[in-house]
Amino acid sequence: MLVARDRYLRTDPRNGLSGIPESPKAEPARGRLLDESRPRRYDYGVAWEIIVPGGEEPKKLENFLKKRFPIGYVRKVFRKKAARLNGKRAGPEQIARSGDKIELFVPFEEKAKKTKARNLSPLACEVVFENKSFLVVHKPAGIAVHEGKEILKRHSLLGHIEAAYRLKGVQPLLVHRLDKETSGLLLVAKNGETASRLEKSLEEGEVEKEYLLLVVGRLYPRQGRIEFPLPGRSGEPVSALTLYKVEKEFAEATLVRATIKTGRMHQLRLHFAKLGHPVVMDKLHGDFPFNRRFRKAHGLKRQFLHACGLGLEYEKKKFRWNAPLPEDLANTLQSLEAR
Repeated sequence: MLVARDRYLRTDPRNGLSGIPESPKAEPARGRLLDESRPRRYDYGVAWEIIVPGGEEPKKLENFLKKRFPIGYVRKVFRKKAARLNGKRAGPEQIARSGDKIELFVPFEEKAKKTKARNLSPLACEVVFENKSFLVVHKPAGIAVHEGKEILKRHSLLGHIEAAYRLKGVQPLLVHRLDKETSGLLLVAKNGETASRLEKSLEEGEVEKEYLLLVVGRLYPRQGRIEFPLPGRSGEPVSALTLYKVEKEFAEATLVRATIKTGRMHQLRLHFAKLGHPVVMDKLHGDFPFNRRFRKAHGLKRQFLHACGLGLEYEKKKFRWNAPLPEDLANTLQSLEAR
């Protein structure tokens, strides 16, 4: 249960996201501070109250929060020592269990920096599949999955989905993430119990996530494993496994199909960069002189990385979804083939 609280709102235990204002006219709580005019400072009181849902597996408080909030926000909460677990100050390593009450004393930034944020239209993301427990969406490149320091929630994919499902009483939760400039399939739970089950499946390697990416140069061997450790949530090195197979070779680049068996941040981008074959047009881990030449020659403006396949088993049913390359990536391959 996730509830925004302030001096105007008392929570209603009958509905996790409903509130009863103390004024005569009742309005629904929308998962944010209701008093928009009040200064946004963490020492004013509880900004968020969360009841860990039934069926949730015990996990570190930091890990629990990172599944529900932007990573930067979670780090800020612990940096300011602004988290309470069952009424006591809590650190990132403490364990959150079903039924525990979590209180956070840091709200999101009231204003994001001015950016060329992309306003989402109803057609901004395609719902590929939906049932009573979760949905699979096809995320376009250029849209962040959740709000952040420079991105307002209404400009994020999660904010768009929340708005679309608010009247249905659904509080969507991201099961995993995609980078802003990565397109493809994304799994979104409709409730906390489903999110917990799917997250456990991800951690145990039972969810197949397949990607198409273009890397710099010729990749040898043409099929293999990458097992370089990568930074984990605490900053310490953790295991990371990527399986890959070359799909097609071009003069200066290689199209690769990859499956990740772990879900580390920027896993594919870091793994192929460590091999000396970074993702084409990667602005953080890439080959910058190559990127400049490639953009001029082929017109691609973002990293060539696409989440093309997603497979899982849920309630004894097997599911598999595939997403074709978006137009900008397909056009890039055509441009490469024409040379």
